[in-house]
Amino acid sequence: MNLSQRDKIHNWHPYTQHKTAANFPAIVKGKDALLWDENGKEYIDAIASWWVNPYGHSNKFIADAIYKQLTSLEHVLFGGFTHEPAVVLSEKLMEILPSNQKKIFYSDNGSTAVEVAIKVALQFNYNKGITKTKIIAFEDAFHGDTFGAMAASGISFYTQAFQGSLLEVVRVPIPTAGNEEKALQVLQDLLATNEYAAFIFEPLVLGAAGMVMYSPEVLDKMIALCKDHSVFTIADEVMTGFGKTGKTFATDYLINNPDMMCLSKALTGGTIPMAITTFTQEIYDGFYDDDVNKALFHGHTFTANPTGCAAALASLELLQTPEMQANLKRVNQSHLEFENKIKSHPKVKTTRVLGVIFALEIKTSSEESYYGTLRNKLYNFFIENGVILRPVGNIVYVLPPYITPNNQLQKVYQTIENALEIV
Repeated sequence: MNLSQRDKIHNWHPYTQHKTAANFPAIVKGKDALLWDENGKEYIDAIASWWVNPYGHSNKFIADAIYKQLTSLEHVLFGGFTHEPAVVLSEKLMEILPSNQKKIFYSDNGSTAVEVAIKVALQFNYNKGITKTKIIAFEDAFHGDTFGAMAASGISFYTQAFQGSLLEVVRVPIPTAGNEEKALQVLQDLLATNEYAAFIFEPLVLGAAGMVMYSPEVLDKMIALCKDHSVFTIADEVMTGFGKTGKTFATDYLINNPDMMCLSKALTGGTIPMAITTFTQEIYDGFYDDDVNKALFHGHTFTANPTGCAAALASLELLQTPEMQANLKRVNQSHLEFENKIKSHPKVKTTRVLGVIFALEIKTSSEESYYGTLRNKLYNFFIENGVILRPVGNIVYVLPPYITPNNQLQKVYQTIENALEIV
């Protein structure tokens, strides 16, 4: 048996109905924007392996930093100890985060970064003797799969089996163009009840919803409303962080800063699972007390793992190089040129671009389900043609490694054009 066949014996994959799933390609090698399976077939990784790999696979600069760290200190518990990689990483992040962010809490992945933020919002109020137990989130949001993050997520088939076990979250319409005033009014009405601890949002782009985009101006108004009502704002930058939108963080487009930020995915350049939640000094001070019971009793075994911190430091260094910043602009320009070419195609309903993110919505006669027939047909077509893309229903998006060369981007675009002919 080959790897793909052996995989099916014991492994349970995410977001997969194994009864209907085919054998998965077994990837044995990656370099830059390319992956190769056990049969030697080459794929362009046009979604950066779920948005985590901006600097390319098998990046030597990050690998060397990881190896160097492994030979001095691979891990030490962060409860009661500290170490240089975590200290230096916190200092480096403070140089690029919004100016109101002062404290960093380390965890393992995007879901846990969100989980920490939600728990902090709820416990801050509890510590003050204030009863605020509800959260506000966008419709169709996705914030992760742990219970707090899942509760904040609005994609129902992910969460419907657990509805009776989730904290209470009330939803606001996504403030897309033409829908801004309605969303603002719904938010205003919710805030007036004084029942909500936090408003969590994916800034400017809702990834799992199909790269749905909205303006920084309306988000600034939403954050201002929350500040007026003493409701914390949580920017989930797990997907958008570290260059995806063209700026280091999507919140860099804003005037008003969020109270908390959630970071993961590209944080370590796609190498080691790691996440960070950042906070204002005010939030940290809400836990700083002689009463031990007011501490944040939350932790992970691999919190602030030194090897992960070393990978993150190398990733930050790469992001800030002139070459990588030029790549961000190059990919964005390439997307804009393709958008201009494809937006008038008779089978294309809408297109949108922000930073290195391109999305295209295909016209359909009926609403397409998230993992429906059209999506599966498109996905299989892309894989057969050596391009890794994961459509969301009838929405095809591209979010490639920043280092993807122009000829590979053109192949991705051409494959999308070819796919339109089969739908």
